[in-house]
Amino acid sequence: MKSRKYTIAVLQLNLNNTPENNLEKCKKWVRDAAVKGGEVICLPELYSSHYFCQDEDVDNFKYAEPLYDVSFTAFSELAKELGVVIIVPFFEKRMSGIYHNSAYIIDTDGSEAGLYRKMHIPDDPHFYEKFYFTPGDLGFKTIKTKKADLGTLICWDQWYPEAARLTALQGAEVLFYPTAIGWHPQEKAQYGVNQHGAWMNVMKGHAVANGVFVAAANRIGLEQYIPDTNGIEFWGQSFICGPQGEILAQASVDQEEILLAEVDLDLQENVRQNWPFFRDRRIDFYGEITKRALD
Repeated sequence: MKSRKYTIAVLQLNLNNTPENNLEKCKKWVRDAAVKGGEVICLPELYSSHYFCQDEDVDNFKYAEPLYDVSFTAFSELAKELGVVIIVPFFEKRMSGIYHNSAYIIDTDGSEAGLYRKMHIPDDPHFYEKFYFTPGDLGFKTIKTKKADLGTLICWDQWYPEAARLTALQGAEVLFYPTAIGWHPQEKAQYGVNQHGAWMNVMKGHAVANGVFVAAANRIGLEQYIPDTNGIEFWGQSFICGPQGEILAQASVDQEEILLAEVDLDLQENVRQNWPFFRDRRIDFYGEITKRALD
């Protein structure tokens, strides 16, 4: 029988390196998180490389890997050794011409508890993900593991309340958001505070509206690899919040860190009993939410 309390861990890392070096680095940080008590451990989005979506270049498809290849093998062995759940976001090569921004959820025995493929794909300046990633086709899922019932959504998914709701309605206790988000340095002074604030607020809102814990794992550092561009300054500030949006742990802007927080299912149940948002949903009037616009 699963415990009513368990500890989750979010890793905030600089990943501006090669796949080989990032793999070894992330394995070390997962070990450290497990030593500190982490039972469900989440890496940032696309852990194995720099954020290559700053431009559209077919050479970047070399960073993709087939299912159950290097990343799965390495973290499966590690999860089994440590007895922890690991969320591993990676660049999936499904077949020639079809690639996904995906995440393994690896259980404590090293087995695959679930696979998530990012559903919402952005196409913004220097976040040219539509060039690389086919939208996910597995839907929004709660994954049952030996430690937790959890939902994994990826970065751009975090702006969509529908994704959080559909995942929470399946029983997710925690929503994990592995992420790669940051500032365009030339815009930071004017827009930076509001951009970061919106990012935090929307996920805290998901926590409140669904009565769930939320954990966001971001990367850090300036990644500036394209000539004559300013790159992206990843803003870090990974966080974990409770079901009332209360901050339980938050990282800095520019330091590599392990965030830990306790998930208390009795607290979650108490919050939902006192704030019964699920009870009062008017599902008989929400049918039009599936339309693009009401015109």
